[in-house]
Amino acid sequence: MLDIKTVTLFLTASFILAITPGPDILYVITRGMTQGKRAALAAATGFTLGNIVHTFFAVVGISAILRASAVAFTIVKLAGAVYLIYIGYKTFKAKGKVSGDNNKILSAKAIFIQSITANVLNPKVAIFFLAFFPQFVKPQNGNTSMQMIQLGILFMFSAFTVFSIVGIFSGTIGDKLKNNEKLNSKLHQIAGCVLIGLGILIAIPEKS
Repeated sequence: MLDIKTVTLFLTASFILAITPGPDILYVITRGMTQGKRAALAAATGFTLGNIVHTFFAVVGISAILRASAVAFTIVKLAGAVYLIYIGYKTFKAKGKVSGDNNKILSAKAIFIQSITANVLNPKVAIFFLAFFPQFVKPQNGNTSMQMIQLGILFMFSAFTVFSIVGIFSGTIGDKLKNNEKLNSKLHQIAGCVLIGLGILIAIPEKS
């Protein structure tokens, strides 16, 4: 089972990452601005449920590595740390934009299917899960597969909460992100620092 400290740290990082402008949240904002709350919530639900698939693959992959070798698991965690630092740097330097390319009117069902499909078929999300989740898994806390599942549920909770709020207030938030480059840049810098910090933290050997 996850301890309170791990849950708190994970949720904090997840909420910050979820609010950072990216293709998923910008799509939710675009749908909210052009089609209203129902469309935005359909997109939010689709992107959130797509994470079930990534959680499953992360559980299977990490569990297999753990069974094979403790050394291999350590290597995966270190590789994940390097990856987190890398995408943290990329996020820190990035600038998001609310694109008008997705303004085609679609039904809520079509938006839901489009969103969940885009999430499931995005290899970057799969790689991110494999890099992000192991940083919060502690073999001494019991069944590692159950810990991964719990992390997946927590991540989906944070993502849906953020996406739903952003979707409901997408008109206001969309205008802020579109017209306030300073705010947009600040969000990316915060998320970048979180990722870099997590990467550095996991790269430091734990004291026995």
